[in-house]
Amino acid sequence: MSQLHFDTLQLHAGQEIDETTRSRAVPIYQTTSFTFKDSAHGANLFALKEFGNIYTRLNNPTNDVFEKRIAALEGGVSALATSSGQSAQFIALNNILEAGDNFVSTSFLYGGTYNQFKNAFKRLGVEVRFANSDKPQDFEALIDDKTKALYLETMGNPGFNIPDFDALASLAKKYNLPLVVDNTFGAGGYLFRPIEHGAAVVVESATKWIGGHGTSIGGVIVDGGNYNWGNGKFKQFSEPADSYHGLIFADVFGIDNPLGLPNIAFAIRARVEGLRDFGPAQSPFNSFLLLQGLETLSLRVERTVENALKLAKWLEAHPAVESVNYPGLESSSYHDLAKKYLKKGFGGVLTFILKGEKQDTTNLVDSLKLISHLANVGDSKTLIIQPAATTHQQLSVEDQLAAGVHPNMLRVSLGIEHIEDIKADFQQALDKVHAASTPATA
Repeated sequence: MSQLHFDTLQLHAGQEIDETTRSRAVPIYQTTSFTFKDSAHGANLFALKEFGNIYTRLNNPTNDVFEKRIAALEGGVSALATSSGQSAQFIALNNILEAGDNFVSTSFLYGGTYNQFKNAFKRLGVEVRFANSDKPQDFEALIDDKTKALYLETMGNPGFNIPDFDALASLAKKYNLPLVVDNTFGAGGYLFRPIEHGAAVVVESATKWIGGHGTSIGGVIVDGGNYNWGNGKFKQFSEPADSYHGLIFADVFGIDNPLGLPNIAFAIRARVEGLRDFGPAQSPFNSFLLLQGLETLSLRVERTVENALKLAKWLEAHPAVESVNYPGLESSSYHDLAKKYLKKGFGGVLTFILKGEKQDTTNLVDSLKLISHLANVGDSKTLIIQPAATTHQQLSVEDQLAAGVHPNMLRVSLGIEHIEDIKADFQQALDKVHAASTPATA
């Protein structure tokens, strides 16, 4: 099935029709547990001698279809559904990091990710080293013998910086490090597939474009199957696991494993130790909803990126707007990298800075009628938010500026409405802001 086009895979990958019911739609297996055929079957499942369903915290047939479908769309060998994007990146990094380790990232990150890295991982004894750019030389300067991974976002949020993935993948290879990429803004592989550019692991928030309707929270980890976890850098893969009677994940599930499977050691350990011990499992019902979203992913994203480019050009020419940041504009410093890596569109989100006072920015948001003011991106509806007051509010002013957040900046996530209706809503709001800030004449 991997030979099929993306648009077909998003409808069919991962599902085998149930021989008993012949259901065309993926069934929702809303159950906590699954019965064993006999005592030996149960023992083999718990010992990882057989694959199968035990408990929905670990695996579930509805989740399994979602996982296989995402793996196919991203070009990976296996995937793991989690309860949110935040839990996906936590489980993925926790799978390879131990107290005393560090990993290198850029400060141009989503605010929730920045906080998780800087604060939550610090409490676990893991250090994040933030480069002040996304340039390979700045990453390399921070690497030492305790570095265990490089971490990137496909597109920084809300700065929309686009790293040079090929160059950073080469850097990771030079130091034999896994490259981990948050591909949320790559829309489930439709706009960008990091594994094709050297990523070992992909994480993403399925809440966004994958689900696409603002109805369900979810995350996913994709194992690229292209990194040797048994190379000696990661003892959790190359040494016996205490909780599985000495099983060595890299030997049993890694490269050239005796089962004849792809290199799925990362995904297996993330499931049987990460989900088992930390528990951020995906709800089967949410997986069902996310599967519904996947069926129209390419159609929605195609319209979204078309709307984003049109709105960006319109705002850039508007006299009330100081600047617009969107990789699809020639004015963007990342335009060349966007053209290199984003072949199907430049993303569905932009930011702009309004001229005037901070209160004018607030008034603009409060004057919109069609566009929704809320903290999300990747919906079918157009959304707006002021990051400095919301998503990045918990950061200091210095950290906000380091993340590319300006006090008068507004982030817009484009939906699939008609572009003229979106522009009209902005225009009426801008007119109200202008009227309120213009002194009355006698």
